[in-house]
Amino acid sequence: MSEELLSSVNSLVFGVWFLIGAALVFWMQAGFAMVEAGFTRAKNTGNILMKNLMDFCIGTPMFVLIGFSLLLGEDMMGIIGKPGFDIFTNYASFDWSNFVFNLVFCATTATIVSGAMAERTKFLSYCIYSAVISAVIYPVEAHWVWGGGWLSQLGFHDFAGSAAIHMVGGLCALVGAAMLGPRIGKYVTDKAGKIVKVNAFPGHNLPLGCLGCFILWLGWYGFNGAAATSVDQLGSIFLTTTIAPSIATVVCMIFTWIKYGKPDVSMSLNASLAGLVAITAGCDVTDCLGAIIIGAVAGLLVCFGVWFLDYKLRVDDPVGAVAVHFCNGLWGTIAVGLFATTSAPGNDSIVGLFYGGGVHQLVLQLMGIVSILIWAGVTITIAFTIIKATVGLRVTEEEEIQGLDSCEHGLPSAYAGFSIMDVSNTMTMDVNANTDLGVGEVVPGAPATHVVSSAPVTTPTLPTGIYKVSIISRLSHYDRLKKAMNDIGVTGMTVTQVMGCGIQKGAGEKYRGVEMDATLLPKVKVEVIVGNIPVEKVIETAKEALYTGHIGDGKIFVYSVDKVVKVRTGEENLAALNDVE
Repeated sequence: MSEELLSSVNSLVFGVWFLIGAALVFWMQAGFAMVEAGFTRAKNTGNILMKNLMDFCIGTPMFVLIGFSLLLGEDMMGIIGKPGFDIFTNYASFDWSNFVFNLVFCATTATIVSGAMAERTKFLSYCIYSAVISAVIYPVEAHWVWGGGWLSQLGFHDFAGSAAIHMVGGLCALVGAAMLGPRIGKYVTDKAGKIVKVNAFPGHNLPLGCLGCFILWLGWYGFNGAAATSVDQLGSIFLTTTIAPSIATVVCMIFTWIKYGKPDVSMSLNASLAGLVAITAGCDVTDCLGAIIIGAVAGLLVCFGVWFLDYKLRVDDPVGAVAVHFCNGLWGTIAVGLFATTSAPGNDSIVGLFYGGGVHQLVLQLMGIVSILIWAGVTITIAFTIIKATVGLRVTEEEEIQGLDSCEHGLPSAYAGFSIMDVSNTMTMDVNANTDLGVGEVVPGAPATHVVSSAPVTTPTLPTGIYKVSIISRLSHYDRLKKAMNDIGVTGMTVTQVMGCGIQKGAGEKYRGVEMDATLLPKVKVEVIVGNIPVEKVIETAKEALYTGHIGDGKIFVYSVDKVVKVRTGEENLAALNDVE
C-alpha cells in the first residue's frame, strides 16, 4: 500500500514539475528576445521584440489547428500523426499537459530563426514563415523523434531537442539568412565584386544580451529536465545542463583571448548557449566527463561557426544563431552516439562508442540527423522561395538604413527618452582630399612627434575679452581634466559624451572575430567660458592634463564669444559669468 501511495505521489509531483518545466521553456522566449535585441542595432529593437512575441502567438493557433495532431496524433506509418480536432471535440479527455509542453517547444524552434534574419526581413514575411514552421515543418520531424515515428522506433535518441528543435531551427536560420543576403555594409567588395573585407556590427546593448543568456540558461533547466521521471534522473540532468555550458564558455573565453588578444564578450555569451544546445540531446544519458567534453567542443565550435559563416559562406547572421543552434545541435546529437552511458540514472540501454557501445547508436544518430536535415532543408527552402516570390523577403534599402522599427511598426524608437547613436560600419567615413594626413603623419600607437613644416609657424593673436574653450579627449581623461580646470579657477563647465574620430580613425578592435573600423569612438567634450582667467592658461593647463604622447589625446578649440547674457538677472558679458547673488 505504501508503494502504491509513493508511486501516486511521485506521479503527481512530476506531473506538476512537467508543467513548471513548460512554463520555464515559455520564459525562454523572453531570453531569445533579449539576446537578439541586445546583439543587434537599436533602430531594430522593436521589430525584434515583435517577432519574438508573434512566434509564440502565431504558433499557438497553428499548433492548435494542425501542428499538435501531426506531432502526437495516432501514428500513420511512422511518418506523421493522424490529423484531428480532439482539442475541440473531446476536451475532457484531451492531453492538456502534453499540448502545452510541446507548444512551447514548437515556439522555440520558430524563434531561433529570428536572430539570423534580423534587421532586413519584412515583418509580414516573417509572420508567414512562423506559421509554416509551427504548422508543418517542426511537427512532422518532431513526430519522428517523440511522437512514435520511425526514428523513435529505430532507437534514435534526442531527449530534449538538439536535433528536433535546435538543429532544425538553425538550418532554417541558415537558409533564411542566405536567401535574404547580408545587411548593407556587412561586406566590402572591390570593383570586380569580390568581397575583400568583413565589417562588424556591434550589438547596441550587451547587458540586455547577457540578461537574455541568463534567462535562457534558467529556462533550460525546464527545457532539459521537464520530462524527467525521477529525482535521480532530474539531478543528473541538472548537473549536465550546468557543466556543459560552463565549460563551453571557459573554453571560448580562452580561445578568443589567445586568438584576438582579448576575451570576446559576445562570443562567450554565445558559447554559453552553444554548450546548452549541445548537451540537450544527451543530457539524460551522459555523465560528468561526457558533459565536460561536449561543452569543450561546443565552445570551440561556436567560434568556428561564426568565422565560417562570415569568411567562407559569406552569410550574415547578426546574433550567431546558426553557429549556436545548427552547429551545436548537430554536434550534440552526434555526441549521444559517443558519450551515452548506462551510469546515468534512468538509462539502461543506450551506450555510446566511447563507453563500449560500439557504433550502433552513432549510426542511428547520424541516420536521424541526415533525415531531419533533408526534411527541414527542403521544406523551408520551398517556404522561403514562395514567400520571396509573392510578398518578398527583404525590406527596401532605404527602410533597412532607416531601421525596421520606424518603417515596419511606426515606432520612432524603442528607447523613448534616450538617444542611442548607431556606431556601426554603416557610418564609416572614407579618407579623401580634405582629410589627407600628408607627409608628416603620425603612426598610430607611436609617441607623438612634432611635425617640421617648411613654412614658418605663427600663433594667431587671440582677441581679448570672453572665450569659449572646447576640449575633446578620451573619456578616461575627464576626471584629470576637471581637477586641472578647478585648480586654475574654472568652476563652470558643460560636459557632453560624444562620438567622434580624427583623421587617424582609431585602432581596430575585434568583435566576434571581425575587425571593427573604429571610425566613431566614445569621447568627452568639455566646454568652458573664460573671461577673467587668461585663455592661454586654460589651454596650457588642458594640454598638461591630457598629454600622453599618443594618438587620441584630443583637440582644443577656442572661439571668441561675442556676448553672454544671464537669463535670471539680465547681466551681460563678464558680469553674467559671476555666479553670485
